[in-house]
Amino acid sequence: MPELPEVETVMRGMQSALQDHVISDVILHRHDLRWQIPADFRQCVSGQTITGFRRRGKYILIRLSNNLSIVLHLGMSGRIVLDSPATPAPHEHVIFITADGRRCGFVDPRRFGMLDLIPTAQEDDYKFLAGMGPEPLEPAFTSAVLQAAFKGRKAPVKTVLLDQKTVSGLGNIYVCEALFRAGTHPQTASGSLKPREISGLVRAIRAVLTEAIAAGGSSLKDYVRPEGSLGYFQHAWRVYGKKGEPCPDCPGLPACTGVAHLTQAGRSTFFCPLQQKIR
Repeated sequence: MPELPEVETVMRGMQSALQDHVISDVILHRHDLRWQIPADFRQCVSGQTITGFRRRGKYILIRLSNNLSIVLHLGMSGRIVLDSPATPAPHEHVIFITADGRRCGFVDPRRFGMLDLIPTAQEDDYKFLAGMGPEPLEPAFTSAVLQAAFKGRKAPVKTVLLDQKTVSGLGNIYVCEALFRAGTHPQTASGSLKPREISGLVRAIRAVLTEAIAAGGSSLKDYVRPEGSLGYFQHAWRVYGKKGEPCPDCPGLPACTGVAHLTQAGRSTFFCPLQQKIR
């Protein structure tokens, strides 16, 4: 599933191409994605100007001139195709057409993505956004906030960070990478982390996400940018997907057995046992 950097990259691509454009029509090839698209979606969206974009966690909010917001989630395999061809691509379920002839297609082979329509003023109360934790790249995400979220908790730090109520938008790849940079073992009880360790983790999360966004995210399986190019951050992964490979921070150290792998809550975790000691 695309994580925060990929969703941010998609949103920025859409914003650059579609901001202030009028949606002249919407072609719906099917209404049954993960959930039903509202029956009046086309009627409510057609003729409206796109006035703004916002990302919240892994959701994209497209604000319209009639004070409604389109809620977009890419799901497992969804992607946005700008200037899509007049002949729909396979699995191109929804196409937005602007007054000046631009086409923006939503392609979703597995149909785990979603489109919804809500009042812009009620975005933060929307059922999938309400209760989300702070955005990790915004000022509200501080070491004090993370320390409060960890307080008294015995659950592994990786599991807690993947909870969208703790921090919004984080996913498996970037949590693995941030924990490695912070030198924190993924199985460490979150409530046992000291303030200085939490501060280091906040810095690592911010750094990993910032670098990933600058690289256009990580391209694996279905993800590409809206204009069709690939993201490149997968080439900068230090531990994710590198089971058995030498740790990049342990060159030549005999004690290092390489990047290790374990499964937590059904997800693959990658780490260096030497750099990230459990306690």
